Amino acid sequence: MRQIDKLLHQYGESHQNSTNVWIHGIAVPSIFFVTIGLIYAIPVPDMLAKFNVTFAHILAIPMLMYYFKLSGPIGAAMTLLTIGVFLGITALEQAGISIWQFSIALFVIMWVLQFVGHKIEGKKPSFFEDVRFLLVGPAWWWMHLLRRFNIQP
Repeated sequence: MRQIDKLLHQYGESHQNSTNVWIHGIAVPSIFFVTIGLIYAIPVPDMLAKFNVTFAHILAIPMLMYYFKLSGPIGAAMTLLTIGVFLGITALEQAGISIWQFSIALFVIMWVLQFVGHKIEGKKPSFFEDVRFLLVGPAWWWMHLLRRFNIQP
């Protein structure tokens, strides 16, 4: 069994209840967005700022490499999501919205929502057992979308 299959199976074990799955369908990509947003908001040295590079851009490279190592389709899907996140952050900036304030507020709301989902599920979040599941959550979210188009992660 491939590593991605094992991780998705383990993650899925604590995400069986339809309400919890629905909550995670909203919260997981939102948390991915705001986590990148929070990292994006960290001030960078002038050398990086001159090229419009943030710590989020730098972190995206090894993160996407990890996803591609797990699965080509998941890596490609996560690349699309990451590009979408950076476009969303740019849109927020252009609208004059504080990235860090927006991200903190949504981060708290979405984590509370996920814990409510796990309370309904009756199982603790997977990342309590293995921190890798913080990265597996978005892959799990994509897995559901990819399978709708008959693409195996």
